Amino acid sequence: MKFSIKQLAEITNAEILKSDIKEDLLFEISTDTRTIGKNNVFIPIIGQKFDGHNFIENALENGVMGYFTSKKIISNKAKFVLLVEDTLTAYLELAKYYKNIVNPKTIAITGSAGKTSTKEMAYSVFSQKYKTHKSELNHNNEIGLAQTMLSMPEDTEVLIVEMGMRGLGEIEFLSKYAEPDIAIITNIGSAHIGRLGSRENIAIAKFEITKYLKPHGILITHKNKYIEAINNIKDRTIEFSINSNELEIIKLAAGYSKFNYKGGKYRINLPGDYNIQNSLAIIEAALYIGMSEKKIAKGLSTFRSIQNRWQMESVVGANIINDSYNANPESMLATIKNFLSLYKGGRKILVLGDMGELGKNEVLYHKEIGKSLKSMKFDILLTVGNLSKNISEVLPDKSIHFSKFDGCTLYLKNNLKEGDWVFIKGSRAMELDKIVTGLKELRR
Repeated sequence: MKFSIKQLAEITNAEILKSDIKEDLLFEISTDTRTIGKNNVFIPIIGQKFDGHNFIENALENGVMGYFTSKKIISNKAKFVLLVEDTLTAYLELAKYYKNIVNPKTIAITGSAGKTSTKEMAYSVFSQKYKTHKSELNHNNEIGLAQTMLSMPEDTEVLIVEMGMRGLGEIEFLSKYAEPDIAIITNIGSAHIGRLGSRENIAIAKFEITKYLKPHGILITHKNKYIEAINNIKDRTIEFSINSNELEIIKLAAGYSKFNYKGGKYRINLPGDYNIQNSLAIIEAALYIGMSEKKIAKGLSTFRSIQNRWQMESVVGANIINDSYNANPESMLATIKNFLSLYKGGRKILVLGDMGELGKNEVLYHKEIGKSLKSMKFDILLTVGNLSKNISEVLPDKSIHFSKFDGCTLYLKNNLKEGDWVFIKGSRAMELDKIVTGLKELRR
């Protein structure tokens, strides 16, 4: 959307410090000086490690006529300057204004694990019937929300946004500007427990997604005791669970899953009952807004996993399952069990990296993974990082530890055999995807 100076000031409650342009000129919003031009107005966002005000001169040199500021910075090169209390809030207010004009059905998704895959799955389903727009990968914070809303086409009918968090109050803040019609909580796990202290607090933080739920909106949540204990909108809540009496799992295969749910027949191109569980949330949302089972089924069947989420590679006859997008204790155990149950023949090699943001009990969580592995059948355990050493120490006879991914990569290059199955899982900061990149060199 393009805004006049008058609109920009009114929507953001800005003070016009300088204005030397025609009132009928219109501008689009930009926070990136690398792609900015004369038809943009620059909003300098202040983050934890950066301050956009330092790039105001760059923006002017690249052709913009004016900008917002929260520091009363007035450049002689600028044609107009707008003063606001907080530039991020101004950015969100403009995004919310545009969203209200487009007025799409808004679906907000959060959870301890699986929210990105669930968002992508939702896009695949809803785009079967509606003009659908979604947040891009990692655009799950305040800046990403504003970018997502401002970038949606004017004919958008369904808007899907992912909401991440670092602590209490953050999802409530996102909900204030998204004002969802449907709020989805995929699960309550131990991700972020280091910051929030307990699963009860994690549930409170995730439940903030309902704070600005539309008056007739609904919550779709994984059935669990933590949400049930604090849910004050039970009359507007739909619960889903892998243990539902209305779910019949037909087949769990290496590359897909088939199941029946509430009379519909579905297939997803992902293994594991946890992926089925996430798809139930999308089925419930789609049924709620009136989609047919046929279109829902088509959307689920055409969905493909995102990068580094259960991606299969073949390297000199060995099979690599790359699930290095992220990890927490629940997702790590679930995916390992899934890997070991689905793939037959050949050696089973586990490559596990550190799990982040687990707080004061981070060592204990890693040791618990090791204890769980004792009862599982696999051939070799390779661990990478400082914390994952606690996994391998529980199984000293079957494990080798590496401080960094490059040592693990070299080991695999020298020891992989035809028919091996390798499963890679760890937090994103561990960069375990680079192991896959290194192994691909063996093809050359």
